[in-house]
Amino acid sequence: MLQSAMPRLLIAAPQGRSGKTTLTLGLCSALHERGMQVQPFKKGPDYIDPSWLSEAAGRACSSLDPFFAGSPQALRNSFAQGAVGADVCLIEGNHGLYDGGEDEKSASREHEWSASSAEVARILSCPVILVVNTARMSRSIAALVSGYQNFEPETNIAAVILNNVAQKRHESKLRDAIETYCKIPVAGAIPRDEALTIPDRHLGLVPRVEQSPGATLPPAIAACQQVAEKHLDLELLLNIARSAPPLSEQLIPHLSIPAVKVRIGVLRDRAFSFYYPENLHALQIAGAELVFIDAFQDRSLPALDGLVIGGGFPEIFMEELSANTGLRTDIRAAIEAGLPVYAECGGLMYLCQRIRWAGRQADMVGIFPHEIEMLERPVGHGYVQIEVTGENPFFPPGEWLRGHEYHHSRLVGPADPAGAYRLLRGSGFGNRQDGLVFRNVLASYTHLHADGAAGWAAALVLRAQEYQVKGGKGA
Repeated sequence: MLQSAMPRLLIAAPQGRSGKTTLTLGLCSALHERGMQVQPFKKGPDYIDPSWLSEAAGRACSSLDPFFAGSPQALRNSFAQGAVGADVCLIEGNHGLYDGGEDEKSASREHEWSASSAEVARILSCPVILVVNTARMSRSIAALVSGYQNFEPETNIAAVILNNVAQKRHESKLRDAIETYCKIPVAGAIPRDEALTIPDRHLGLVPRVEQSPGATLPPAIAACQQVAEKHLDLELLLNIARSAPPLSEQLIPHLSIPAVKVRIGVLRDRAFSFYYPENLHALQIAGAELVFIDAFQDRSLPALDGLVIGGGFPEIFMEELSANTGLRTDIRAAIEAGLPVYAECGGLMYLCQRIRWAGRQADMVGIFPHEIEMLERPVGHGYVQIEVTGENPFFPPGEWLRGHEYHHSRLVGPADPAGAYRLLRGSGFGNRQDGLVFRNVLASYTHLHADGAAGWAAALVLRAQEYQVKGGKGA
C-alpha cells in the first residue's frame, strides 16, 4: 500500500468556454517557470488541449478518463501513475462541473461507468477551483457558486477564479459576494483580454504541433502565463493543492522499459498528432522501439516491424500528403507484404483511396477500396463501446473495448463494408460497424486508450515479432 501526498487541483467551471483551458495553461506555465515539476491531466477523451498543456508544463499531459478506466480504483491508479515525480498535479475538467454524472450513464453494464468532473474530484479527494465567466454578472455570482457548493456537497469547491472581469469595481462586487455568502476565497480575477485566444478549428483548438516550433513559448501560452502571474494568487492555489489528503492505493507497479524486441513506426507530424502518451508508453513497455515518421518530410519508410497511424487532420494537408508518393508507395508495399499496421480515424482516412473535401481531392495510400468524403457536421461524436466480432490482427472475437470517436467524414465505397467491431454505442462507419481489416491491418474511426483496450500494445508487438521472424513477410 503506497501513501503519497500528491498535491493536486481540479480546474472546473459551470459550463464549457468559461476559461478552464486558459487558466490551466497559465497555471501550468507559471508554476513550471518557478522550477516546479507540474503534471497536467485532462479529464475526458481529448488530444488537442493536452498538446497545449504539455507545452505549458514541460511534461506530457496524461489522460484521465473514467469511461476508459472503467472503475474508480482504476482511475485512481491511472492518476497515481501519471503523478510520479510531480510537485503538483493540475487536472483540467471538461464540460460543466456536474455534467456527465450519474444521471447520464447507462446502468445496464458495469463497463459503461462514466463520471462528471465533480465525481473525479471526489474519487481523487481533489480540491476544485471553479472558474466562472462573470460577464454581465455581479452579486448573482454568490447564488451560482452557492448552488454548485450544495448540489453535491461532498464536492470540495475550495476557491473561485473570476474570469472576464470588466473593471475593478466589478471585481470588488464579485469578491464581496463570494466571500460573504459562500465563505471561500477568490483565488484570482482575470480581466478581458483578447491575447488569451488560442487558434481554433472545427474539432476545437488547433493542435500545438501545427504551430511554428521554437525555443520560446507560443504567444498564447506566454500570454496565459503572464496573466496567471499577474492576476492569480499562486501561493493560495499551491496551499489549496497541498491541503489535499494523501491517497492510499494498491498501485500497479511502475514498469521499466525492457530490452527492445521490435521497431514500430509512428506517423507523428502536423497531419497525425492524436496519440495518448499512455498508449505510446504501453508499446514501449511491451518491448517496442518507437520510430517517429514525418509523413511530409520522410520520403521512404524505414525498416520496421510494425506501424501505427494515429488520428489528426489529414484533410487539411491532403495535397501535401499525396505529394509524398515515395512514402505512400512504401507503406502500401509493406502492407501487401504483411506489415502489422494499426490505424485510427485520420490513419484510416490515409489508408483509403483518396480524400474529397469542398471540391478538392487527393490520392492517399489506397489499401482500402473506399474514398473519404468530408462533411460539415460530425458523423460520429462521443464514447464508443465495442464488441469484437470479426477476425483481425490484434483482438480476439468476443473481447470488449472502450474508446471514443469524433469525425466529420464517411466512407464512400463499392459496397457496405463488414467491420471487425460491432458497436453497442457509437457510429463508426455506419450500421453500428467499425474496424476495416486487410492482411495485418486494422483501421477504424474509433480511438482507443490503453485503459480501455489493455491487450492492444502487447498484441501489436507480438504481431510485429512474428513479422520480424518471417523476415518481413507476414500473413
